[in-house]
Amino acid sequence: MYFISPTKGRLSFNQVFRDILCFVNEYPEDKYKLIVGTDSQLREDVCYVTAIVILREGKGGRFYYFKERQKGKISLKQRIFLETARSLEVASRLAGKFTTIGVTDLNVEIHLDVGQQGKTKEIIREVVGMVTGSGFDARIKPDSYGASTVADKFTK
Repeated sequence: MYFISPTKGRLSFNQVFRDILCFVNEYPEDKYKLIVGTDSQLREDVCYVTAIVILREGKGGRFYYFKERQKGKISLKQRIFLETARSLEVASRLAGKFTTIGVTDLNVEIHLDVGQQGKTKEIIREVVGMVTGSGFDARIKPDSYGASTVADKFTK
């Protein structure tokens, strides 16, 4: 699994973790938010993009994304559940790595590409439950920019 950083290019998961750590350690007194979100686009196949965003609140941030294609067509509901599962996998790996170095107070949010408008409103409760049941904060549209803006940009 390799991520792309617009400024640093292709990075392994461990390199992304180290880059996030360096970013946070530049100004350790500031407040940070770690966001993971996934979006997908259905064409001949399904293109999934998972984004990791680290924000220094009020002072900018960095992001990384991973793109993957899956053959075949699946329903919107299945895609949303897979998006959520992909985000949870990445967030869990990041949280685990931070825990091993003693960082347990980092605010991790999962941004879901669902909202009160449109076809996804019927499954909000289920995917939010998946996220909160895993110990993370969940955000839905219009507050889920990690999925609906950052990841969405790279599914095209």
